[in-house]
Amino acid sequence: MTTPAYQRLADALRTAILNGTYQPGDTLPKLTDLMAQHGVSKTTASEAFRTLEREGLVEVVRRRGTVVLDPAVPRPLLRTREVLRDEIGYYFDPQAQPWRALQPPTRAWAVPPRDIAVLLGVPAGEEVLWRDRVMGDPDTGTAMQLATSFLPAAVARSTVLEEADTGPGGIYDRLEEMGHGPLEWSETITARMPTPGEAEVLGVPRGIPLLRVLRTAVSPAGLVVEINDTRMSAARFAIGYPLTRHESARSRQ
Repeated sequence: MTTPAYQRLADALRTAILNGTYQPGDTLPKLTDLMAQHGVSKTTASEAFRTLEREGLVEVVRRRGTVVLDPAVPRPLLRTREVLRDEIGYYFDPQAQPWRALQPPTRAWAVPPRDIAVLLGVPAGEEVLWRDRVMGDPDTGTAMQLATSFLPAAVARSTVLEEADTGPGGIYDRLEEMGHGPLEWSETITARMPTPGEAEVLGVPRGIPLLRVLRTAVSPAGLVVEINDTRMSAARFAIGYPLTRHESARSRQ
C-alpha cells in the first residue's frame, strides 16, 4: 500500500523536529517553499502541517507561520497503589499532594456520561451529583488537573455532600461517617481527547490527549458511592508506578 504524499511529507518534517533540525520556536518552511522542495501540491503540504498540528508538534501562529512547539518531557506521577492521608484527608498521589482546589467546586445534579453511569450502577438518564474541581499549584495558580466526583442520588441527595464545603476530610470522611466506610478504592487509567473547555483550562496543545484516572469508591456492602474522574495533560504528565517482584520472579543469581 502506497503511503499518501502528505503523510510522507509529515514524516520527513516530524523526523526533522524530533532530531533537532527544527528547534522549539523555529518556523517551518512556508507552504510555497515545501511545494517547491518536495514537488507536492498546496493541498498536500497543508495536510502535512495539519497532521503535525494534530500531533501537538506545531502550532499555526498568525503572522509568523507554523511554529515548532517545545516537546516537554512528561513529569511522571507515581501511583503508589496505597491510599495515604494527611491533615486535609485522603490522597492518592504523593507528588500531587501539595496541589489544592484553585476555586470552590461547582456542583450540579445532572445525567452523567454513559461510562460513568455504568460504573456507578445507575440507570441511563438518572441524575447524579457532579462535583467539579480545578486542582493545581496554589502558589502560581497553574491548573494541573481537573477532578470530577460523581455520587449517586441514593447516597448524596439532601446531604452535606451537596455543599461547597463538606468539612474536614472532604467527601470521603463524610461518606464514612454516613455509614459507608471503611471505603475501598480501585483505579483504571485511560485516555481521551480533551473538550475545548478542558484544553483551555489545562493549557493542552492541540492534538494532545488527556490522561484519565477513573477511581471507584466502594462501601463494605459493595455499593459504589463515588466515581472520581481525574484528567490531566499527557504533554505534561505520565502515570507511573513501581513494580515489585512476585515470589515466582525470584532472581536466579
